[in-house]
Amino acid sequence: MVRKNLKKISRSQKLKEFIKKYKVPSEYLSTNRKMVSKAVFIGMFIAFIPMPMQMLLVIAMMPFFKFNVPIALAMCWLSNPLTMPPMYYMEYLTGSFFLGSKPLEVEMTVEWFSNNIDAIFIDLYVGAFFYSIVGSLLAYFLVNFIWRGSVERDKKLHRNDRKT
Repeated sequence: MVRKNLKKISRSQKLKEFIKKYKVPSEYLSTNRKMVSKAVFIGMFIAFIPMPMQMLLVIAMMPFFKFNVPIALAMCWLSNPLTMPPMYYMEYLTGSFFLGSKPLEVEMTVEWFSNNIDAIFIDLYVGAFFYSIVGSLLAYFLVNFIWRGSVERDKKLHRNDRKT
């Protein structure tokens, strides 16, 4: 289903006009399994990293990797102002666990965060690294699994239609 919807969007006349007008390389908008899987991996990896302007990092990776850029940018939006506090708290606790340090009593305020960044920085980024790796790999393999399942279902339906 996802694959079919992406194919419909990629055939859109408005999208073709946009690509032509702004001279966007087509490989950055490709909707095949490989490009979408890589985009999900890159977007999820960056989404878990506590840093400002994550979308710029996705754009900066374009010369080094070929992937569907709009999907990678959308995956970065998983960390937004509503999801950041619980994500970063979870990352901090996980990093504290891995490093064996005692977590501080956390208050979900900007003032607390700016006053204690020195004390939580290492723990936060150890946890962020863990979730970036695990989350992006799981998402990558899940997209591949779902995509392949969709292709197999379509082939099976097509074979059944030819037999009748």
